[in-house]
Amino acid sequence: MLKRRLENIAKQLFNQFPVLTITGPRQSGKTVLVQQLFVDLPYYSLEDPDIRHFAVEDPRGFLNSIPDGGVIDEIQRVPELVSYIQTIVDKKRKNGLFVLTGSSQFELHHAISQSLAGRTALLQLLPFTLDEVYADRIPDMETCLYNGLYPRIFDQSINPTVFLRAYTDTYLERDVRTLMEIRNRRKFDTFIRLCAGRTGQILNLTSLGNDCGISNKTAAEWISVLEASYLVVLLKPYHSNFNKRLIKAPKLYFLDVGLAAYLLGIDQAQQIKSHPLRGALFETLIISEFYKNIFNQGKTPTLYYFRDNTGNEIDLLLETNGQLIPIEIKSGATVNTHFFSGLKYMTKIALLEPGSGILIYGGQQHHQRSSGLVVGYQKLAQLFIDLNR
Repeated sequence: MLKRRLENIAKQLFNQFPVLTITGPRQSGKTVLVQQLFVDLPYYSLEDPDIRHFAVEDPRGFLNSIPDGGVIDEIQRVPELVSYIQTIVDKKRKNGLFVLTGSSQFELHHAISQSLAGRTALLQLLPFTLDEVYADRIPDMETCLYNGLYPRIFDQSINPTVFLRAYTDTYLERDVRTLMEIRNRRKFDTFIRLCAGRTGQILNLTSLGNDCGISNKTAAEWISVLEASYLVVLLKPYHSNFNKRLIKAPKLYFLDVGLAAYLLGIDQAQQIKSHPLRGALFETLIISEFYKNIFNQGKTPTLYYFRDNTGNEIDLLLETNGQLIPIEIKSGATVNTHFFSGLKYMTKIALLEPGSGILIYGGQQHHQRSSGLVVGYQKLAQLFIDLNR
């Protein structure tokens, strides 16, 4: 199993809090991570029917069987267990007792906020980053976009289409549809594929609902389910007084580009070269890498986009260390001067230092220009090192 960037912060926080909670989508590697990091702790998975039955029927007895703490996997299966864990950690008053994992924000958010506030560190583990899985050399763009970054694809050398078909049919069916008791499978499947076709676009619930044959309210509920399951993220618009009317709706992105590509019907990497959503898929990949980089530091993302009603836009705005960094994302392999137009505009209206923006593109160069820093997508790891300093 490849080393995860989250490992160091996870070990550190485990020693600083009574409980460490790690959430993330199904198949992002949570179970393997905690089993490798906390080998001295007893491990229990609430996916096991017998263990789940024990925890539901006799929560005190279950926790008494692990008096010194342990790893409890898929805690969202028995969220009421969290209240009993609170009683234990308050009594023992020591750090490093429990490690909890979960794959749904809906059940966990309420339980943790009510019972473990101030008692747990919370981390998010998404699928691999590019540099975690491609340690030696990141391949061509089309391969990256087609493969996606779910760990099992690489650990087991599974064809991405085969894995993602099973992932969609099993985990989406069990977790996502049942989470909101979605009964119309055909419409929900259509909805997810329509969302994939809108990755990288401003979310328009009216259009999405109309195309799927559902109400705006239902579309909003289903989006919230996908978001709570760590399948999509809504990138908020940046609000500041630039004397312009700003777009206020969020942009929709899948957190794994391979899943988005699969839902678009792409079953070979070469299809992406001429696909009309190639640019949107590349943007999806880069946005997800920024989220992973921030999550892997144990931080809360402060990421936005900018667009006004006259067409001026920036793909990504990063707030870090008191600075605002505009970032443009272009899938083209050759740097063109018009790639910098958004960076120049944002530098002007936000009164930023000239050249402080970043252009991430589909080529291989990495150098500073007067208009901004140019970064090839294969150099993202170095960019994140520089930004994290």
